[in-house]
Amino acid sequence: MKDQPNIAVIGAGVIGMTVAKLFQDQLRNANITVIAEKYSADTTSDVAAGIFKPGTHFKGSTKEITKKWLTDSWHFWQDILKSPDAEQMGVMPLGSYIFSKENYHVTRNHLIEGLVPIYRPATKEELKMAPEGTKFGSYFSTLKVECERYLPWTGKTLVERGAKMIRGKVESFASLSNYDLVFNCAGLGAKYLCNDYDLVPIRGQIIKVNAPWVKHALYGDYDTYIIPGLNGMVTLGGVRGFDSYNLNYSKYDAADILERCCEFLPDLKNAEVIAHKVGLRPHRMPVRVEPELIDGLKVVHCYGHGGNGVMTAPGTAIDAVEIGLNFLRSNVRNKL
Repeated sequence: MKDQPNIAVIGAGVIGMTVAKLFQDQLRNANITVIAEKYSADTTSDVAAGIFKPGTHFKGSTKEITKKWLTDSWHFWQDILKSPDAEQMGVMPLGSYIFSKENYHVTRNHLIEGLVPIYRPATKEELKMAPEGTKFGSYFSTLKVECERYLPWTGKTLVERGAKMIRGKVESFASLSNYDLVFNCAGLGAKYLCNDYDLVPIRGQIIKVNAPWVKHALYGDYDTYIIPGLNGMVTLGGVRGFDSYNLNYSKYDAADILERCCEFLPDLKNAEVIAHKVGLRPHRMPVRVEPELIDGLKVVHCYGHGGNGVMTAPGTAIDAVEIGLNFLRSNVRNKL
C-alpha cells in the first residue's frame, strides 16, 4: 500500500460522508476527495427523518451481514449519543409507538426487537393515543439522526483533517483512474454509473412543521408517521412511490399526509408549516456492499439503502472501509 494513497468517495449523502470519515479514522495519511453533485441540504439524506427504525424488508447479502450492519450502526450512534457533541451532530434519543387498526405484525420489528433497550406491547391506555379503532400497538426506545446537522459536522471534520470536497458529477469510473481506491456511494446515481437496474427510486414526500409539544414518534397504517426532532421541528409523512422519479411537490400527497397525521394529533392542523420536501430513496435488494475491479481500478460499492440509509450508514460504512483497506493491500490487478 502507498504511504499516502489517493482515495475518492463518490457521493456526499449520509453513506458517502460516513464512509469518508471512517476511512479517514482508519488511515489518517490518506488523501481523501469527496466528489458529489449535491452537498448537505440538497441531498436525499437531508430530507430523511433519520429515526432508527429499519424497514423489516431491509437486508444485506446474508442474515448475518444484515444483523451485523444494524448492530454496528446502533452502537455507532449510541456512542455519539453519549458524547458531548451529540446535539451538535444531530443525534437524540427518542421513544416511538407503532399502531395499527388491522395487523398485529405491523407493530413488530424483528430486526431491532433484540437490539433496542425497550420493545414492548402498548398498554390499553397507550392505545387510546391512536385513532379510534386501533387494536394493536408497540412501544420501543430508539434514537434519531438529523442529517442537516450530522452532514455539515462530518464534512467540517473531514476538511479540517485535510480531505477535499469537490462539486461535480462522475460520469464513469474511467475518469477516476488516478485514484488508488474509489468508494461508490452514489445512491441512485449508481443506477447509471454501474448499469445496475436492480436499483430503483422510491419517492418520498414529507412536511416539516413546528410542533414542540410532540415528544414521541408515532407510526400508523398506510405509512403514516409523526417524528419529532430537535428545536421543536416535526416530520410528517409519508408516501412511497415505487420506481417514481417525480421530485415535484404534490399538494394531493401533502393533504393526504396531513389528514392521516391529524387523525393521531388533531392539534397538528394548527402547526406552522416550515417546509414541504421530496426525495428519492435509492432502493436495492440486497443493499450492495462489495469490491469490484473495473478496468484495473479498485472500487468498493456501498449503495442501495432505500429508506434505511441514515440508520444503517455506519454499519455498512464499517464493512465498506474494511473491504477497501484489504483491497488496497492486495496485489489484485485484473480480476477478483
